Amino acid sequence: MPSTKIRKAVIPAAGLGTRFLPATKAIPKEMIPIVDVPMIQHIVEEAVRAGIEDVVLITARHKESIENHFDYNYELEDSLEKKQKNDLAEVSKKIGKMCNLISVRQKNPMGLGHAVLCAAPVIGNEPFAVLLGDDLIDSKVPCTRQLAEIYEKEGASVVGVMEVPQAETSKYGIVGGNMLNPKLMHVDRLVEKPSPDQAPSRWAIPGRYVLSPKIFDCLRETKPGKGGEIQLTDALQLLAQREKLLAYAFEGTRYDTGDRLGFIDATLAFALRRPELASGVRDIMKKHLNGVV
Repeated sequence: MPSTKIRKAVIPAAGLGTRFLPATKAIPKEMIPIVDVPMIQHIVEEAVRAGIEDVVLITARHKESIENHFDYNYELEDSLEKKQKNDLAEVSKKIGKMCNLISVRQKNPMGLGHAVLCAAPVIGNEPFAVLLGDDLIDSKVPCTRQLAEIYEKEGASVVGVMEVPQAETSKYGIVGGNMLNPKLMHVDRLVEKPSPDQAPSRWAIPGRYVLSPKIFDCLRETKPGKGGEIQLTDALQLLAQREKLLAYAFEGTRYDTGDRLGFIDATLAFALRRPELASGVRDIMKKHLNGVV
């Protein structure tokens, strides 16, 4: 019987980041910063705050800078300490000891489901979290922790969901089923990016999951779906037929940092909460908005 404690997380980071070209021609999209913190660091920090011990990063060619970011940089840290910039040296060191990072290559770009399946040898027979790097979720209790608590209590896989306008269902995986309470659904249907008239509900999955290891068997049986890729949503539909699958309406604000406007939204939100930046950011916003209708 596998443990119900969530100790491991998978973060797929093998995509090409085409929505952010030309910036992503040579830089992984995950390394683009929100103010001065790379997007991938925000995701890893959420996992760590949720109690995750091992982070399995699914990468691809030319993504070495992500791995380097979470390593120590002895030359930089030594140089900063010699210049008595110990606070900055500590910032760098803290990133290096944030978590146990395990890197796995996805050699062929075959979709999110395939990326998660690449982690199977590392995850083994225990439940795990999945966090997508394009989705930044700001919450007092980490979204991953909220889902982990549901898993640990119910012993069932759970996906994080948020309510979206009917017209936007085609952007997400959408769940359907029976509401157990205002925030928790027993899922029996999942559809990847349905048209508004085909969507089973308005509950969308914005990139947070805590899953039973049985998902790996489902992924191995899943045929390529939309876009010729192995879709995690399709594997979750199969999982829902074999064991209980829940959806939980998490508390927090979600930013789609894979979208340019979502990225700007997140950057402004995170900058305005920084005491040393807030006043200056407001002045800049006023300057640019002056006279704009």
